[in-house]
Amino acid sequence: MLLQDKYNKEIKANLKKSLGIENDMLIPKMEKIVLNCTTGEALQNPKMLDTIAAEISTITGQKPVITKARKSIAGFKLREGQPLGVSVTLRGKRMYEFFNRLVNVALPRTRDFKGLSKKGFDKSGNYSLGINEQIIFPEIVPEKIEKSHGLSITVVTSAKTDDHALELLKALGFPFRN
Repeated sequence: MLLQDKYNKEIKANLKKSLGIENDMLIPKMEKIVLNCTTGEALQNPKMLDTIAAEISTITGQKPVITKARKSIAGFKLREGQPLGVSVTLRGKRMYEFFNRLVNVALPRTRDFKGLSKKGFDKSGNYSLGINEQIIFPEIVPEKIEKSHGLSITVVTSAKTDDHALELLKALGFPFRN
């Protein structure tokens, strides 16, 4: 059974009961997943962004957007409008598919993985985590990688509090530390 179907059939009802929510529209759900990869090396080597974009595209199945600097910072030799990184926003079916691969395949492949910290929540019910190496995803062939880089993943939920978001992510199978 697909994760989206499982959410609609089982998890929604369990969350409604466990959180004591009466209105179905207030049940927390995942809205989007945002992947972001920014590197300072793109300033010296602009082709680096193309390889990062290709890797992110392979991981997500969606073409990333090139992000540019918003402000000039003289200390970093950075000018406004220079390309710095790539970003992808996943919604709907691709979001659930990526979440499933992240939880069941990629995170367990992380070296010395003991679970994710519960400190990654902001005060609005969204969870952010950082990954040090992109090679934990099975789509990436380690021999073809020129340079290892990390990426940040943000799971945006409709939950109003961190507690509701935590319950949602636990129900979806997110591996938190005890």
